[in-house]
Parts: sequence; structure tokens; C-alpha cells
Amino acid sequence: MSKRDYYEVLGVAKDASKDEIKKAYRKLARQYHPDVNKEPDATEKFKEIAEAYEVLSDDQKRASYDRFGHADPNQGGFGGFEGADFGGFGDIFDMFFGGGGSRRRDPNAPRQGADLQYTMTLDFKEAAFGKETDLEIPKEEECDTCHGSGAKPGTKPETCSHCNGSGQLNVEQNTPFGRIVNRRVCHYCNGTGKMIKDKCSTCGGSGKVKKRKKIHVKIPAGVDEGQQMRVSGQGEPGINGGPSGDLYVVFHVKPHEFFERDGDDIYCEMPITFVQAALGDEIEVPTLHGKVKLKVPAGTQTGTNFRLRGKGVPNVRGYGQGDQHIKIRVVTPTKLSNRQKELFRELAELTGDEAPAEHEDSFFAKVKRAFKG
Repeated sequence: MSKRDYYEVLGVAKDASKDEIKKAYRKLARQYHPDVNKEPDATEKFKEIAEAYEVLSDDQKRASYDRFGHADPNQGGFGGFEGADFGGFGDIFDMFFGGGGSRRRDPNAPRQGADLQYTMTLDFKEAAFGKETDLEIPKEEECDTCHGSGAKPGTKPETCSHCNGSGQLNVEQNTPFGRIVNRRVCHYCNGTGKMIKDKCSTCGGSGKVKKRKKIHVKIPAGVDEGQQMRVSGQGEPGINGGPSGDLYVVFHVKPHEFFERDGDDIYCEMPITFVQAALGDEIEVPTLHGKVKLKVPAGTQTGTNFRLRGKGVPNVRGYGQGDQHIKIRVVTPTKLSNRQKELFRELAELTGDEAPAEHEDSFFAKVKRAFKG
């Protein structure tokens, strides 16, 4: 696939100044950086932007590009973004991670530890009302023997003599366009900038040991399926004295056999008898907060909905409380005694339900016609 013109990639004119090129690059890099933009092609766009800036920000490379385009006389072309010592890539790290204008990240600088994730299963009511509990989290902790240095007690790490503590090695390559420096992680110290001659026997030189740590957490009322809670400072320990990461507790809520939840509202279905529906009644309805009385008017039909205000789930952010919605289902009797059947026949005669032919516009008449086609 042919590459796009570098000026087009950055959206600048061919006579753009260095400041204009840098300004355009910074704007696009912020927009498409993979840590910020989660679109599927963000990484490729970011690489394309960084590659264009690497060439156009260098006077010699820009002159060569203006003359030869993407293909240089040595058939190598531009586009050595991966692993090259690009000023642009350093700039974007400065923007997102700090560095005071420096294009190198200090391997010995304090860094925050990694975040951890824990999935907690709650039953329906625990999610609604919250709870306090203890979690056992497998995590890395600072080695008590060497206090995180990785070195045997009485000794300390030394500066790597191969990279002079930078954590990176530079490999130079001469090209028709000048000298290109490829920067790689120092394989002698694995990028740490330090060498440990006498390793700690407890942690093997890593400075960390695996432990199971008990953490007390308070689950707020109203959490729902898939939501998460951040517990600050309970992730992996920091590097070089940096702060610890965070623990994210993700909630899985078991379904309830009677209640269903939608947001902060609770839904349920209540069966009532034919007599209760016809004559009306006061029934008991279970809620998360206990039983309540509900007045069912005479003539209530199947599917009628009632609402109990404030009987739902507390909002997890403290914004009030949901309601409970009740859908009525009239249960048709299936096993009738002879006397009950006799009474229903009398009722049918009184209401005229046994003579649909005399009421052609009735619901039953319309159903009869529908079956006849």
C-alpha cells in the first residue's frame, strides 16, 4: 500500500514552518495516541503521524523527502518509525508522561505500579443495600529482605556500565542522508539502568515477592452488574519509589427469582385470583424493604401495572431511590368442584357470556368470526 504524503498526513502546506509542523503534530498526536483514542486504527494513525513528523521536523530529512519522496536512493525509504530515535516520539511521551522537554525517559525515575482487577459476585440484595467484606488479593509486594532493591542485604545495585544508567543502547547506522541512531533497550540491565551482582535470595533480584493480601472494602448500596469500584493504592507496588497502582473491583450480580432490576427500579409480577380481580382486594406485595399493602381495585385486568414509590434500589451515587413496578396477572382456576362450576355457569348466564350470538359486536363474536375466516 502506498504511503500518504507526509504534508497531507499532518495537514500542513509544503512551505510550512517548523513551528507549524510541530503544532500540527502535537494536536494530531494527542488526538490519536493509543492511550487516549480507543478506535481500532488509532495506533496505525499515530505511527503514521509520528513518522511524518520525524521526517518533516528534520531539515536534512525534509530536504531529501522533498526531492525524492518516500523512496530514497538507497531503496530504504523513510518510515523507520519502529525503534528509531525519533524526536517526535520523545515529544509525545513528554506530553503524556512528563519529562520537562527531555526526549529520554529516565529508567530510574519513580513510576506508578500496575493496577489490579478483582471480580466480586454479589447476591441481588447485597448489590441493592451494599456490604462490608474482606478480599484476598494475590499481588506483588516489596521484598522485606532487600526492601525492594533486589540486592543482597549489605550490598546495593550498581549503575549499568554498558548504558551508563540510561537503560538504553544506541546503535548507529550511516545512510546517504546522514547518521541514524536506533535506540534499543539495554539487554544487560533489561532497561533498568542498574546491575545487581549479589541478588537477594528471597526475591531473586526482582525486589518483589508474591503474597495474598487481605483488603477490607465497603461496597456502596446500589451497585449493578458490570459496574466497578476503585480502591486507591491497593494495586501493585510502585517502581523506584513510585506510588502503588489501584485495585478495581468489578461486580457480578446474581439474578433474583422474583425481582428484576432495570437501573434503580425493581419489577415483579403478582398473581391474583379471578375473584380478587373482579371484586377488588388488598394484597400483600414483597419488596426489597419488606412486605407492603397494595389495594387492587375491582375489575382489575391482567397486565395492569402499579407503582410503589421509593421501594426500588438506592442510587449508587446517592441521587434518591428507585420505585417498584408491579404487573398484575389474573390466575384462571383450573380445578373446580361441581359447585364452583355451577356458580360460574350461573355467573355466565347473568352476564350473557353463554349467548355470544345475541351480541354480534362483542369481543367473543369478533373472535368467532376470525376463526371462520
